[in-house]
Amino acid sequence: MTATGLHHVTAISGPARRNLDFYTRVLGLRLVKKTVNFDDPGTYHLYYGDAAGQPGTILTFFPWENVAPGRVGIGETQETALRVPRGSIGYWTHRLVAAGVPHEAPAQVFGETVLPFRDPDGMALALVGVAGAEAEPAWTGGDIAAEHAIRGVHGVTLLLREAEPTAAILTDVLGLTQAGREGVLTRFTGTAPLGGHVTLRAVGDFLRGRPGGGSVHHIAFRAADDAVQAAMAERLAAGHGIEATEQRDRNYFRSVYFREPGGVLFEIATDAPGFAADEPAGQLGEALKLPGFLEPHRAEIERVLPKVA
Repeated sequence: MTATGLHHVTAISGPARRNLDFYTRVLGLRLVKKTVNFDDPGTYHLYYGDAAGQPGTILTFFPWENVAPGRVGIGETQETALRVPRGSIGYWTHRLVAAGVPHEAPAQVFGETVLPFRDPDGMALALVGVAGAEAEPAWTGGDIAAEHAIRGVHGVTLLLREAEPTAAILTDVLGLTQAGREGVLTRFTGTAPLGGHVTLRAVGDFLRGRPGGGSVHHIAFRAADDAVQAAMAERLAAGHGIEATEQRDRNYFRSVYFREPGGVLFEIATDAPGFAADEPAGQLGEALKLPGFLEPHRAEIERVLPKVA
């Protein structure tokens, strides 16, 4: 069985160059794959993560040059949190100030120090100080020392009308367990140290979210392989009456998708084959990689895509 938790989080952003600069230079993540949206090849699909692009470290973006801003509302991811060593919150507060990044004062949530901030498109992010994270591997390709570097995804907070139907999917299908409550928040935890937390914020009737710049498109959960993924999809259908899509090959993982009862788009992604499937691990993110069915159209795709470093 796979470690349970998040595989990746995929969001919508504005210009690709600005997105790349923020996530690699300001946050110090590694660009682990530069490809295109397989369903819309005139748009980049940029993947950021740790040195190896491990599941649980990945943020991905569809950058659209002139995207309208999204609106936070029920049925979507309200916040995406990244894990850093517990003693690094002060360092990151100063770094965000120096870079002019909008942020809030640190707060305590489920016993951890959380530093909320926003990216250039207004996407709600947070850094969470995690005890023991300093012992985890860190990508240090930029100017951030290993002692402070982001280790991966901590978790996501979903904004919902009610928590119970979504909670049933998290526990019965995706293998998470309820870990605690704090006011309107209910936290569920997987077995993976990276991407291990999903928090549900139940707020009753509220405006629905509107997709756009700064909004999360979907969140993906881990499955070790095709068999585990198929078993999850079977439990989803048999126990909850929700049918997942057919499996789709994303080159670096294989995926099925479904809309959970609260309205959030969920994906189940296999751990294999990983981001070194089409380029050496030491050269991840350096070249534009295309799936085989788009390779004959490379010249036209490269002509249309905006230039990035």
